[in-house]
Amino acid sequence: MKDKKLFIVIFVAFFTFSWGFAQNNNDETVKTNWKGFERLHFKIEGKAAFLTRPEKPLPGNPWLWRGRFPDYHAEIDSMLLAKGFHVAYINTDNQFGSPKAVAVWSEFYTHLTSTYKLQAKVALHGHSRGGLFIYNWAKENAEKVACIYADAVVCDFKSWPAGFGNSKGGKKEWEVLKAEYGFKNDAEAKAYKNNPIDNLEALAKAKVPILHTVGLHDEVVPPDENSLLLVNNYIRLGGTATVSPCRSGIQKSKGHHYDIDDPEMVVDFILKHSTKNGPLNASNYHNIRSGLQNSYIQFQRNKKGRVAFLGGSITHNGGWRDSICNYLKNKFPETEFEFIAAGIPSMGTTPGAFRLERDVLSKGKIDLLFEEAAVNDATNGNTATEQIRGMEGIVRHMRKSNPEVDIVMMHFVDPDKMETYRSGKEPEVISNHNRVAEHYGIPTINLALEVTERIDKGEFTWQNDFKNLHPSPFGQGIYAHSMIQFLEDAFSGPIDDDDKIAARNLPKPLDAFNYENGVLLDILTLKLRKGWKVDPVWNPKDGKGTRHNYIDVPMLISETLGSLLKIPFEGNTVGIAVAAGQDAGSIEYRIDKGPWQKRNLFLKWSKSLHLPWYFTLASGLENKKHVLELKIANEKDNQSNGHACRIRYVYVNK
Repeated sequence: MKDKKLFIVIFVAFFTFSWGFAQNNNDETVKTNWKGFERLHFKIEGKAAFLTRPEKPLPGNPWLWRGRFPDYHAEIDSMLLAKGFHVAYINTDNQFGSPKAVAVWSEFYTHLTSTYKLQAKVALHGHSRGGLFIYNWAKENAEKVACIYADAVVCDFKSWPAGFGNSKGGKKEWEVLKAEYGFKNDAEAKAYKNNPIDNLEALAKAKVPILHTVGLHDEVVPPDENSLLLVNNYIRLGGTATVSPCRSGIQKSKGHHYDIDDPEMVVDFILKHSTKNGPLNASNYHNIRSGLQNSYIQFQRNKKGRVAFLGGSITHNGGWRDSICNYLKNKFPETEFEFIAAGIPSMGTTPGAFRLERDVLSKGKIDLLFEEAAVNDATNGNTATEQIRGMEGIVRHMRKSNPEVDIVMMHFVDPDKMETYRSGKEPEVISNHNRVAEHYGIPTINLALEVTERIDKGEFTWQNDFKNLHPSPFGQGIYAHSMIQFLEDAFSGPIDDDDKIAARNLPKPLDAFNYENGVLLDILTLKLRKGWKVDPVWNPKDGKGTRHNYIDVPMLISETLGSLLKIPFEGNTVGIAVAAGQDAGSIEYRIDKGPWQKRNLFLKWSKSLHLPWYFTLASGLENKKHVLELKIANEKDNQSNGHACRIRYVYVNK
């Protein structure tokens, strides 16, 4: 009986919690009609919200986000809806753009971009105190903002509602604001340094255009203390800003409410910066940074060029790489080129860093390197730390080998990256690679974002045109077109007589344990123990697939349970490059007689392929002599049919 009562109590508690959770998140959506357009009403974080949808959305689903007073100057909403925009609003009215309100806005943004697939970049529209909302959210999310339209907005709460300047302010609103922000007194509020007028650097860097309309005789929110002050601050940072005084029509509420002189101008501003007319410009997805001046001079003046392509299967396969080679030969017809194709399927930045010496630098001085790994670094499950250490290792190793080398980093597309961009976020692997690119001034070509936005704009489709992360010929053409546009921009302009090829200094590394000294050790130099042997020309007998450089080559092999191998090395990182087929087993390993650890060598692709795979066993070690011990473990993956460990290389970072 007691157990039955306990069950009933638990059930009722769970039901009550679940019902309350559902009510709080309001999974029920109510439809209404607003001026002939469908409006969806729902709640996010307990806040009432709505999304008004156009009859025929523009490609990519661009949208306008109203910050406070959603029915004021609604003619702009009507005009945009008629042109195919969505219009959204969430009620955080008495929170005055506080950090708590900004957090709710971020939840709302994620909901709209994921559930309704709205465009990643949003146009913001704020009126009066709505300026606190739109700017405080925009400053934290600059990369998500297409443009900002601000109408008689509060840009500094010390002006309104505090009333510390020419505005009389609002006493009631001021007390509410202080409580919302957690200010204990006026002095603490005055010392606050994150009003809309402050910290505009991120918006300026993202080149977010802004348009303010003001009433020159506004006594409630005086332009001199708000819009004009913000615009001047923004222009000083290099931002693009326009101010339009509204002087015609009726002026009400001490000049704070007025008719917009030219609402079409506002609509055109939002349309221009939220959508593109005609095909998208590939240059929008390029960041030239320090450029390609050295290779430009080398190719144009010295008439010799060695160009390398390092990456995975998208670099290994024919297509865009062939187009780039042809472009360079046609661009510099008198130049003698050598092209090094160093793409190997499934390889990300860690393999790239350790095989760089063998596959690229051994060929001679490199003038220009194209590097890609965003697909494999993510697909292979590399951690953020590994992604940075690998990419930074490639860059630093290249620059140490030749301080004059130019490097181009490409971010290729896959379905996961497309979905991440559509949810309003940047894929983590691209963010990590961009950190390295920014630190070293490396140019980048973001093909993942470009393909996503071209598809969303309706230029082509993934299913019928691009087809796969290994692009169709059509997709290869998209890649090639963008990269050639990048090269055209980078190689534009004359080379003056006093222009010289310049060495680039290496800054302090982002990660002290990056793989800048990565090398592959020859397994033939290792001392073998019982149970281990070297097959000088290994070739699988099971009919499963193989990869280049992992067949008819020396392979260090053991299938004997408990067989031990000792590998002395010097450096801060050690790993093994194996052929992981359907009989791949598990190993136990330790460094310098430390605790034994386990590693399963069987991968999700192993059933059909003896896949080359780099397993980093230890990193972040003290840079000195160490001993790696590994042995064949008794247990194995349930899907594996053997205990094999086949080592093509041992790799270390010296």
